[in-house]
Amino acid sequence: MKVEPVLYGDRKVYSVSAFNRGVASWLTRLPSLWVEGEITELRRQDAWQSVFFTLKDLEDGSCLPVTMPRTTFDALRAEVVDGDRVHVFGRPELYEARGAFRLRALSLEPLGLGAALARIERLKRTLAAEGLFAPARKRPLPVLPRRIGLLTGNEAAAKRDFVTALTARFPAARVLVAETYVQGPQAPAAIAATLGALCREPEVDVVVLARGGGSFEDLLPFSDERVVRAVAACAVPVVSAVGHEQDTPLCDLAADARASTPTAAARLVVPDERELRAGLERHRAALARDARRALERARHSLTADRTRLSRAPTLLVERKRTALDGLAGRLRALSPRATLARGYAIVRSQDGIVREAAALAPGEQVDVELAEGGFGARVEETRP
Repeated sequence: MKVEPVLYGDRKVYSVSAFNRGVASWLTRLPSLWVEGEITELRRQDAWQSVFFTLKDLEDGSCLPVTMPRTTFDALRAEVVDGDRVHVFGRPELYEARGAFRLRALSLEPLGLGAALARIERLKRTLAAEGLFAPARKRPLPVLPRRIGLLTGNEAAAKRDFVTALTARFPAARVLVAETYVQGPQAPAAIAATLGALCREPEVDVVVLARGGGSFEDLLPFSDERVVRAVAACAVPVVSAVGHEQDTPLCDLAADARASTPTAAARLVVPDERELRAGLERHRAALARDARRALERARHSLTADRTRLSRAPTLLVERKRTALDGLAGRLRALSPRATLARGYAIVRSQDGIVREAAALAPGEQVDVELAEGGFGARVEETRP
């Protein structure tokens, strides 16, 4: 739209809106470009359509206002804060209503290792506060997994090292390999999605994340929040074997176990077959010894039982005889004849045994029984 001045004689005069519109139109002819600076005054609200911040030149303090669509800012997942150095790609524009010059940002990238480390450290604190790295969440690895899931890149080294070490240690091991991006901007989403699918595969009891060594930037996908949360959410234990011993991506902290290399991961997930066989042989020998000892104890017990059974009738007869002798003694003690043997006699009349003198009459015939023999008698008199 062409901007027309108002003529005051030979003087061309522009209104404020016309001037701003003209400058804004001219700025659209400038190319998009990258600008480096430090973020300050970052402002973002869910209700706003744009994110606002200022780029500050670290050398002389010069400032440049920047605006960026909120959806674009969120999609980048840059997680920048005040103080971060960044590269911003955009084009200059003038906000006509206020006459405010600014940079309309189209993309943003954190600058350098320091910014990435700071971002990872912030994410680490956030996830630790949620408990994703807590030791109590760590699950034990299965002793003999039915199937091992291996997530790796299409590079040969990590997969070859793991499978070689695994088959040498336990030849019967079954492995399900899932290859995906492990480096570059596509890697975080690809790793998270592949890991989620691998954890749901039938009979997979443990998953290994294997990636060979690389630069700090190469390993950044394994510190991405999406990957770390996918590791924590996996339904089976996860072993992280990413990079070298000195590397500690955040997925190491969320995993149930960490291995310094893919070869070391193989030693964690399966037992050594030779050691297993040696252990089985030791248990077999111990079981045989225990069986022999149990058999020997049973043999001794059987012999003792046989001896006791042979002696039982004799002992039973002796006990019965002793009991009978006791009963006989008691019967003898209670017998009337035992009383007679002590000098007493039993007197009988025609009515039976005489227990009182009043039952007899003078002249009555009685029979007297002694311990030895007896005699007949006639009652001469009775006494009370």
